[in-house]
Amino acid sequence: MSFIGRLQYYRRISQAYLTPGKSQLTFWHEVPQENPNATVRELGEYYMGFESKADYPGHYDADGIPMLDYRGRIGLQYNPIAIAQWGLGNYNLSCRSADSARKNKFLKAAIWLRDHLEQNSSGLWVWNHHFDWEYRDTLRAPWYSGLAQGQGISLLLRAHRETAEPEYQHAAQRAFASFLIPVHDGGVTFTDSQGDIWFEEYIVSPPTHILNGFIWAAWGVHDYSLASGDPTARSLFQQAIHTLLRNLDRYDLGFWSLYEQSGTRLKMVASPFYHQLHIVHLRILYRMTGEQPFLRLAERWENYGRSRANRTRALCYKSAFKLCYY
Repeated sequence: MSFIGRLQYYRRISQAYLTPGKSQLTFWHEVPQENPNATVRELGEYYMGFESKADYPGHYDADGIPMLDYRGRIGLQYNPIAIAQWGLGNYNLSCRSADSARKNKFLKAAIWLRDHLEQNSSGLWVWNHHFDWEYRDTLRAPWYSGLAQGQGISLLLRAHRETAEPEYQHAAQRAFASFLIPVHDGGVTFTDSQGDIWFEEYIVSPPTHILNGFIWAAWGVHDYSLASGDPTARSLFQQAIHTLLRNLDRYDLGFWSLYEQSGTRLKMVASPFYHQLHIVHLRILYRMTGEQPFLRLAERWENYGRSRANRTRALCYKSAFKLCYY
C-alpha cells in the first residue's frame, strides 16, 4: 500500500472506532453464533443467527434497506453482504414467529439483491460494491466478492422457497455462474498449483484466500446444490471441502488462527472477532459434512482463545502486521 493509501486507511479506521455514532463496524461485529434451528440437508433457517444484524440500529434508506456509514470520503453506502446478512437474520426470525414485519424485511433484501445484480466486464452477474476499499492495494469501484455472491445466493434461494417466484431462482442462477469461472476471467474461483479451488472474498493478485470469506461463499454453493439439485454445484462444494481439509493447518499458528494466506513475511493474524467466527464456521462445517477435522480444529482454536497469553500474543502479531503492510 502506498504512503497516501496507508494514511487514508488509518484515517478511516480511526473515524470508525473513535467518532461518536454508528459506523459500519456497528453492523459487522455481532458476536458470532451458530443457529441451532438451521438444518444442513434442506434449505431452511440460515446457519448463523444474525439476530443482532436483523435489528441493525444504523442508517436505512427511504425503502428501509440498511446502509453502512464508512465515514469520511466514503460515507453512507450499500453493501450487498450486509444487506444479505440483514435479510437472512430477518428470515430466521420470521421462521420462528408470525411476525409479518420480519418477512417483509427479508423480502425487501431479496428484492434489492435481485434488482442490483450487474454484469461485470466479463459479462458475469455480480453484486458490485460502488466505493473504493483499502485492502493492501485499493479495490477500485466497482468491485465484487465471492463472499457477496455466496450470501446473496443463500438469501435469494430462501426467497424463492417462500414465494415460489421464479425471478429469485433465476437471479440466484445468474449469480452462481461466477463460481464456475476463474478469477482471471471475471469469476470468483481460483485454482492453485495443487489443484485446490478457492472462492476469493477479494479479487486480488496474488490471491489471499481469506478464510471466513471462502467458507461463507462455500455455503452459498451448498445452498444452491440443495435448492437446485445441480450435480455441478454439489461437486463444487465437495471440492471446496477438500480444499479446506487439505489446507486448514496453514491457518493454525499454534496459538491462534490466521485471517488469510497473506504471502507476506509476517502473517495476518485474525482479530478476536474473526478467530471466534472461524470457530463457529468450523463447527457448522462439521454439522454439514461430518468431517471430524473441522470439529477437532474448532476445539483447538477455542482452547487458544481461553489463554490470556495467546490473546496478547495474537494482538501483538496483528499490530505488527498492520504497521508493516497497511
